Amino acid sequence: MHRRGWGMGIPSVCSGIEPGAKGVFSCRENGQKGDSLIQNDLNESFEEEVRAFLSDEEKLHLFDDLTKVNPVTTTTVLKCLQARYRVNLFYTNAGCSLVALNPFQPFSCLYSPELMREYHVALRPQDLKPHIFAVAEQTYRNVQNQMEPVNQSIIVSGESGAGKTWTSRCLMKFYASVAASAVCPKGSETVERIERRVLDSNPVMEAFGNACTLRNNNSSRFGKYIQLQLDRFHHLSGASIQTFLLEKTRVAYQAPNERNFHIFYQITKGATAEERLEWNLPEGAEYRWLPNSERNLDEDSLEVTRAAMCHLGIDRSTQSEVFKVLSGLLHLGNVQFSNPVDESQPCELEDKTKGFVKTTGDLLKIPVEELLESLRIRTITAGKQQQVFKKPCSRAECETRRDCLAKVIYARLFEWLVLVINESIYADPSVWTSFIGLLDVYGFEAFPENNLEQLCINYANEKLQQHFVAHYLKAQQEEYAAEGLQWSFINYQDNQNCLDLIEGNPLSIFSLLNEECRLNRPSNTHLLQTRIEKGLSGNHCLSRDRFSKKPNFIISHYAGKVCYQLAAMVEKNKDAVPPELLHVLQNSKDSLLQKLFPVAENNQNNIKTQNRAPVVTVVSKFKSSLEHLMQILDRTTPHYIRCIKPNADCKAMTFKGEEVLSQLQACGIVEAITISAAGFPVRIPFQRFTERYEILRQSCGPSKTRVRDKSSSHTAEEKGENAVMEEDKASRSAALEILQNVVVGQTTAEQTGSGAGTPSVYCGKTKVFLASSVAKMAALAAAELDEGEGKEFPAPGATVIPAKLPCSLDTAWPLQAIVQFWPLGLVLAAAPVTATGPRRDLALLGWLRGLRDSGSSRLDSSSLGCGIASIRALPQGSVRFHCRKSPLHYSNVSPHRDACSITGFNQILLDRKELLPT
Repeated sequence: MHRRGWGMGIPSVCSGIEPGAKGVFSCRENGQKGDSLIQNDLNESFEEEVRAFLSDEEKLHLFDDLTKVNPVTTTTVLKCLQARYRVNLFYTNAGCSLVALNPFQPFSCLYSPELMREYHVALRPQDLKPHIFAVAEQTYRNVQNQMEPVNQSIIVSGESGAGKTWTSRCLMKFYASVAASAVCPKGSETVERIERRVLDSNPVMEAFGNACTLRNNNSSRFGKYIQLQLDRFHHLSGASIQTFLLEKTRVAYQAPNERNFHIFYQITKGATAEERLEWNLPEGAEYRWLPNSERNLDEDSLEVTRAAMCHLGIDRSTQSEVFKVLSGLLHLGNVQFSNPVDESQPCELEDKTKGFVKTTGDLLKIPVEELLESLRIRTITAGKQQQVFKKPCSRAECETRRDCLAKVIYARLFEWLVLVINESIYADPSVWTSFIGLLDVYGFEAFPENNLEQLCINYANEKLQQHFVAHYLKAQQEEYAAEGLQWSFINYQDNQNCLDLIEGNPLSIFSLLNEECRLNRPSNTHLLQTRIEKGLSGNHCLSRDRFSKKPNFIISHYAGKVCYQLAAMVEKNKDAVPPELLHVLQNSKDSLLQKLFPVAENNQNNIKTQNRAPVVTVVSKFKSSLEHLMQILDRTTPHYIRCIKPNADCKAMTFKGEEVLSQLQACGIVEAITISAAGFPVRIPFQRFTERYEILRQSCGPSKTRVRDKSSSHTAEEKGENAVMEEDKASRSAALEILQNVVVGQTTAEQTGSGAGTPSVYCGKTKVFLASSVAKMAALAAAELDEGEGKEFPAPGATVIPAKLPCSLDTAWPLQAIVQFWPLGLVLAAAPVTATGPRRDLALLGWLRGLRDSGSSRLDSSSLGCGIASIRALPQGSVRFHCRKSPLHYSNVSPHRDACSITGFNQILLDRKELLPT
């Protein structure tokens, strides 16, 4: 028996299930003894089903859509993914998501231009093997078809090292290829330039924003949302990049066995001899902020970065200025201080580092004396008279200022690069009408030591998980219930409590951190830990490591528990830059630093200081930018790609079940599969449904009702309470009539046996709901038509009145149902229809049906052998007719009207540009 809607657990006594009900069975409690016996029987029965499914291991890799897995459990899903991974099938559909397993080795054939083209020209890309190109093509066709909401977003998520950056890179190549080259006229340099610049933004962003970590050799240390902008012809006209939370602390601190940003290794390894002299980078020199430089990675290529920067409009001289500043940061990292003999005096420089201060000053074009003073002397303004005092900094404060100087320079440089890239690739708003967004954010992180950076990263992942839950798991089930469908809710993990803990009002971890930053005193981590525990003790997602002496707190995230250290968290949240450092950077003679730190900024800072404006903290800025991103995502049609890391060691073709299982459970894949398998992916409001298919309303004769009118089982009181339903009564009746006439062969609850049937069509209160099986059955019917044997072509002019349409789509149509009409090109070219676009196609279809019904004689089925069997619209704007036989010469481009011998073709593609007036 096909069992739909099984969740993670085993239900006890099933009750209250009407025939055709979907979802997880609801339960009731009777006697404990009876419950126990039935529970055991169900457990044994369910385990038998799981064993039976897993017994045929040779066929497990054939499940390219996990909604076909029966029963749906973590075990069956995991085994199918493992079987597919073994045979190099790394992409698997999972309801509304695509699961992407990282092979950790190159497979160039999977991302070739030829494969991109194959998915782009396919009649039904979803019928091909699951792939990121299938998702990309679906979003592109959604934009072409103007399906609301027209704008699309692809959310690429997963742990660090799961393959998110590579996936985003391949998606951008796909869009640049299909949205530009397909329409690019010969000699057009504009489109080629846009395409190339969009692609060249990737290596530049990765060089300056990615680094080698314990989990990933090319880990994104920032989040980015890339908006690919399309004009009204759906051609690529430009793009824009929005970035989030660059991990700038990596410039001055790298965890053991990790590296700094790629660009530092690129300039030290790829600079020419002349450039080494100019940038003061002698070969073999050691830098404290450049650990593990002996490791050679593919990402260490400076030439790739330089070529991309040139294409983006950053010339060689500007590049040299950028690399000179980066070289200055490397030398700054070698500057070390020693404690002074007299505390009233500034800290001394260690003898071996004095040369590095001079080199840093020369490269940044800052006088050495001013640079040293900004690092070692603190300026204090006090009293009503605004008296200025200077106080020497301690050794720790000097090192903090040194690191702060490096971080603020690199952060401003990164922002400037993003601005330059956006100016290079951005299109004027009047040019583009829609967009496809690619979101690539840092994966969920849990290290031995976690601080503010990990808290913000994991907060972003929580928000994206909530978006997935709200958009798909929660909203879909609530809509079914509101529309009156028979549906029992499937349990899923809602992370709202965790988000309330992190960002909620009035009290949360973020609010307590911000409050601590506003206090005019040094932060006390033990006191802050106590405040967090007392103020948020009611949230079960919060706990603490009581065996650790360091102040900490633990958050139970959707992907697991993470322990955060409070040390330095408040200081990082303040992200304060001493005014002495800003002043010395504004006085630099370097042209690039002058752009990054304009003098006008100093006056604004003085005004803010006098007015005592509230401190804008890191978490406040990050929360604001993330909320803006979520607003964008909420206004688009989302698509989800879940990147999965098969093993923590990044070993090629190694699948560790426990690690994969934890990722599947964390992101709710099993629940999504269960809901997708039992749900209705196609939902159309009555008014739009009747407007679109009005022409089909009277095209078929009366037929037996096969549409499940769920709301008809409601009481009169319920109907009376629903004002929307009363207002929509006419549209609803029209939709019912269309469905009853057109939707044939759909299974009703009474036909499936054992009361477990699942109707494929429901009429709710405001919408028509269609299951995916409708499309599958139509595809089967089309395949049977295409493969049917054609009879001898009868003489033109023979008139046919076809019999009633067949009652089922899963059997071959009788020949009487075929429309007899062979001069197809002439019909479309000369049809008296004034409408354009899809309405014209529907009118043509109605006209052909009218011709079909206009005759008065009947022919025996043996005399019928050709004619139109089915008509389908392609996303590119063409119409494909499926025929038994045709006198038309060409079937792959457009009909040939010359006289020719009669031969059989089962598909004729009519090109709209040639046959239909625009």
